[in-house]
Amino acid sequence: MRILVLNGPNLNLLGSREPEIYGLETLADIEALLRNEAADLEDIELAFVQSNHEGALVDAIQEHRDWDGLIINAGALTHTSIAIPDAISAVGIATVEVHLSNVFAREEFRHHSYISPVAWGMITGFGYRGYLVALDLLHDLLSEQAELEQE
Repeated sequence: MRILVLNGPNLNLLGSREPEIYGLETLADIEALLRNEAADLEDIELAFVQSNHEGALVDAIQEHRDWDGLIINAGALTHTSIAIPDAISAVGIATVEVHLSNVFAREEFRHHSYISPVAWGMITGFGYRGYLVALDLLHDLLSEQAELEQE
């Protein structure tokens, strides 16, 4: 099972960027935690991509179109990008949207996500833990799908 973890603009600054909102963990910390969780689950290969550029995120989705799952935190592009959800729909990859902060407790413009309609679900407000939950949930979903295909 192969899962892409995709992070958008400004997430490279985690740990120093508004830690009262986003936490003290760096993106490297989150990646290490996900690698450890994937090792516990045993059958997961992870790839990590972070970019501040919308087109690079679209390219990464397309390049991983034959992968099984996507965990995405598109940052501010969540609220503005049509291209990212179009890419997700085009490749048909099982997707979990993650946000470190509770976007519904913040500014009004953050309450709308263009990604949510094409995602299996959204995890918001649990800091770095949201990524771990997303990985566990995707693992469960993809394992169940694989079992159904074998029947």
